[in-house]
Amino acid sequence: MIDIKVPTIGESITEVTLLKWTKKEGDWVERDEVIAELESEKATFEVNAEQAGILQPQAKEGDTLNIGDVLAKIDETAAKPEGSTKPEVQSTKTEVAVAKPQTNEAPVTSVSNDIKATPVASAIIADKKVDPKAITPTGSGGKIMKHDVLDALANPGKKAFAGGELYSRNVRQEKMSSLRKTISRRLVESKNTTAMLTTFNEVDMGRIMDIRKQYKDKFKEIHGVNLGFMSFFAKACAIALGEWPSVNAYLDGDQILYHDYADISIAVSTPRGLTVPVIRNVESLGMAEIEKKVVELAGKARDSKLTSDDLQGGTFTITNGGVFGSLLSTPIINIPQSAILGMHKIQERPMAVNGQVVIRSMMYLALSYDHRIIDGRESVSFLVRVKELLENPDLLLFGKDPVKTLLEV
Repeated sequence: MIDIKVPTIGESITEVTLLKWTKKEGDWVERDEVIAELESEKATFEVNAEQAGILQPQAKEGDTLNIGDVLAKIDETAAKPEGSTKPEVQSTKTEVAVAKPQTNEAPVTSVSNDIKATPVASAIIADKKVDPKAITPTGSGGKIMKHDVLDALANPGKKAFAGGELYSRNVRQEKMSSLRKTISRRLVESKNTTAMLTTFNEVDMGRIMDIRKQYKDKFKEIHGVNLGFMSFFAKACAIALGEWPSVNAYLDGDQILYHDYADISIAVSTPRGLTVPVIRNVESLGMAEIEKKVVELAGKARDSKLTSDDLQGGTFTITNGGVFGSLLSTPIINIPQSAILGMHKIQERPMAVNGQVVIRSMMYLALSYDHRIIDGRESVSFLVRVKELLENPDLLLFGKDPVKTLLEV
């Protein structure tokens, strides 16, 4: 019998939470096969079987475990069951095909493959043309049952919360995950330990949108990734951070730590909470390299594959609330950093340009900063510089206007 213990994942981490078992008790597991997912205060990671054999879990999902605790046992002396093969991954989507009536009546509309529902429920949805979003599923795994559809038909315009019922007064209790506890602690610490202020500006995104429209196909053909907005913002911030080093600094006791590089953290929202992976040395990367790194980190965050190294050491943060529709916000500093830039929704607005009212694609920018390190002049000048670089993307190449460089002005 082999013990599978909770591995050491960092000097400061003493406990983890068991998120889920990917294999069940009594299952045959192959060597190096993933058997469970654990979550620390910094990241989520997988645990692999050290030997092939029969799995015997020693903890339940949701349990808090210390480093070195026995997570599971594997009976490597057990014989592999006959016919045991690697299980096929089954789609979680229910494919529903409604038979076409052999009459002169109008055909019944088929139900989208994205809808998880029983065959009877699917038939009623298609026949009555019920909006699946108006139905509260009560079946296992969010499956729509027959009575769910009938309830929706009997109560038009009324929709219970998922897993509940109309006129419910139910209160659910759920244990906070390690990641959520860490997010909570760090946000409160940031609010309580920094002299945080926020300054605002707005940027005309028209030039960048034109560049993306003109070059997006060629860019993807050559580099294999889409040309997004984040590479423009990351590059602009890297240049501005080099010019205003206090925005890129830490406060350490009575010392200020300045960084001669831009390790920019990118806030990524996941089902388990906000994570902030880091793109290293942005000042030294090209646009395609930044976009590839964004895709890589976003994918790792989505699949819970981020490591502690991915999340540590950022010197400045960019967060994009615009993807959720936010028009304006005041982001909280990601300590020990001293500043964070908030991107927002691009919205067409009437603007006065050369005495004329024109429609421009505008975005509000917000820079929250620690006033203990960064003065108002520095914070405002930094944000104005970012605005200038975004509205004139040609400057991202050298950081200077070619004509001004020529004239030495």
